[in-house]
This record gives sequence, C-alpha cells and structure tokens, in this order.
Amino acid sequence: MARVIVVGGGPAGLSAALFASKNGLDVHLFDTDKTWLHSAHLFNYLGIESKDGDEFLDEAREQVEGFGADLNEGEVTGVERTDEGFVVTVGGETHEADYVVLATGTKRGLAENLGCAFTDEDVVDVDVTMETSVENVYATGAMVRTEEWQAIISAGDGAAAALNILSKEKGEHFHDFDTPEDAA
Repeated sequence: MARVIVVGGGPAGLSAALFASKNGLDVHLFDTDKTWLHSAHLFNYLGIESKDGDEFLDEAREQVEGFGADLNEGEVTGVERTDEGFVVTVGGETHEADYVVLATGTKRGLAENLGCAFTDEDVVDVDVTMETSVENVYATGAMVRTEEWQAIISAGDGAAAALNILSKEKGEHFHDFDTPEDAA
C-alpha cells in the first residue's frame, strides 16, 4: 500500500487526504492547526450556503478520518528524499512515505529544501496535477499561487494531487466518481 504524507490541514491538505485514503492509500496528515480558514466564513464554497471556517474544518476532518486517514497535530520540520521515497520529520520522529503532498499555505520552505523548482513569481512550480519538479512531491493551494488564494481552489489542488498519486499507483488514469449505490 502506498504511503502518503500530507503536510497541512487546510482545504488542500484535507482534500488530498480524503481522496487518497478513500481510495485505499495509507495516509498520514500532519498539521499545526494554524490554517487561515479559522478566521474565515464560507459563503463562496460550492454546496455551502454559509459556514464558519472552524465548523467546516471540524466536519472535513471528521469526514477524512472516517475514510481512514490518520490526522496528527505536529509541525513537519523536514522532508528528505531517500532511495525508497521520503523521510518526514515531525517532533523529532521520522515517518516514511512514497509520496508527499505539501499544503502549507504561503510557507514554502519545505519545498525549497527539497529542491523544488520555483517560478519567477517565487511560488512553487507545478504541473496540472500539482506535481513539483521533484518526482512524487506535490504542492497545493497558496504555495503555487501568488495572490489568488481561495478555499475551493485549494481543495481542488489537493484532489488533483491525490488523483495523480492514485493514477500512478493503479498504472492508469484514475477517476474518483461515486454513484448513489456507493452510498448504500
């Protein structure tokens, strides 16, 4: 089973964790719980008429955990590439991963330390799947945009990263499309 570590628990990180864990990958999310969403109120998130950011985060975390992701509070202080994948350091402990999804908002230090390419606008350079120049490392949300930050865009970035990881793991393009029968 592929091991995915998601760094950051805002909309991008939670979305990546949701899609990856829902589809059978071993997902560990690490977060400091300092997302800007705590100070937001959502009026512009598709499907939500009006919701406080804290309430949204609580419900999203519950949903993600319900699909089997392991959510942990802690600051990731390092990510290193190894022959087998990546070693992520959190609170002095190390965790191994095959894939890393960075969802740290405007904090781009982990991407820089990994050697990810940056654009002329000093944001992490990614392709349409959110993969960086470092294979199997993904950057999402405010990490890849100069000023165009929005919760639903970030969530889409996280979903794109997870779907690309799932495509790599399955060896073909993967589509996460549920039907009413899936809810039964």
